[in-house]
Amino acid sequence: MIPRYSRPEMVAVWSPESKFRIWFEIEAHACDALAELGVIPKEAAQTIWEKGGNATFDIDRIDEIERETKHDVIAFLTHLAEIVGPDARFVHQGMTSSDVLDTCFNVQLVKATDLLLADMDALLAAIKRRAIEHKDTVCIGRSHGIHAEPVTFGLKMAEAYAEFDRCRTRLVNAREEIATCAISGAVGTFANIDPRVEEHVAKAMGLTAEPVSTQVIPRDRHAMYFATLGVIASSIERVATEIRHLQRTEVLEAEEYFSKGQKGSSAMPHKRNPVLTENLTGLSRLVRMAVTPALENVALWHERDISHSSVERMIGPDTTVTLDFALARLTGVIDKLMVYPERMVGNMDRLGGLVHSQRILLALTQAGSSREDAYRLVQRNAMKVWNSYQTSGDSEVDFLTELLNDEDVRKYLSETEIRDRFDLGYHTKHVDTIFARVFKDS
Repeated sequence: MIPRYSRPEMVAVWSPESKFRIWFEIEAHACDALAELGVIPKEAAQTIWEKGGNATFDIDRIDEIERETKHDVIAFLTHLAEIVGPDARFVHQGMTSSDVLDTCFNVQLVKATDLLLADMDALLAAIKRRAIEHKDTVCIGRSHGIHAEPVTFGLKMAEAYAEFDRCRTRLVNAREEIATCAISGAVGTFANIDPRVEEHVAKAMGLTAEPVSTQVIPRDRHAMYFATLGVIASSIERVATEIRHLQRTEVLEAEEYFSKGQKGSSAMPHKRNPVLTENLTGLSRLVRMAVTPALENVALWHERDISHSSVERMIGPDTTVTLDFALARLTGVIDKLMVYPERMVGNMDRLGGLVHSQRILLALTQAGSSREDAYRLVQRNAMKVWNSYQTSGDSEVDFLTELLNDEDVRKYLSETEIRDRFDLGYHTKHVDTIFARVFKDS
């Protein structure tokens, strides 16, 4: 995590203060349950809450103890004993370090996910607004980067909305899968702690009890969680890449907002670069970087090892903080995106009507031509337009005119039948249907 790509609320989830507060709550809730079961005195559980609940944990002191003990949980428990006093001997009864570490990690992931879900909601709202705004803004669709057939810019936004709506559903499912608690003791057998303690702590922390925790919560849950974040990052990059392509000088159909006083280049004063979406591309790579280590964390030795620990200390904060920032940045990009409808029409017209080639192909086959002959006739005329475009950058040959003058085409189609196939509205007639599918709850 670096401040440049971090937002305070998400950073706070991973702060030492937050971590140690969660550790305390896990231990204190366990003490409550142990007291109810008669394992420890109720007065001791009350004292632990009274003294520890109001305490400010000394991070430097915990670090000092850990330098000697070489064990983070023992360092915390030692410091907690300094605060609580003699009743601290009842803390951590029958528990193991993973009970605290794993349960805390999942609490932090749940908190982080709630922030990410709020980010997703803001992004979806921005995308929906722009989709509706440009529902009928016609532009060229491209396959392989080459002009294909007309779409609308609103459809591009609707596609993004549907994609991120799926991402949100996946994130909700990932939150549910990661929200488990383990208070099962060494090797997960509950030999020294009653399963009812785990149930109590889980409920108090907003989690569910892990069915089988060995000594750690199974890491397939975490693998799925970080894989979900990786998919969201890829969706961010897809939209960012689309905007970057649309902002290229030769295209310039949409553009990141360029504020007053903003500079695009230290050397070239004319530059207006897609810096935000390029940044999003890079941030997406960082989030996906966590997916493979998370998958590799699944295969731990026997009931427990700590090969996953160092990985998760990094990927937990780094991925959630980075994705939080990226989602907020993309929301800002979408919200302020400059869209140029006239440029979109101009680009579409540069190929002299070739976008209607499929309609002519279909019309010829419906009029009696074989598909092979129809394709040859359409392509023959289309290549004249294409070759002209290659030479001048704007086609000086008109596809409609070439078709009207082609005797072989005219054997099958009248002038009216040919002209009718150049109706732009034909390509957008089902936009409302698609929008109704995407925004079905609106």
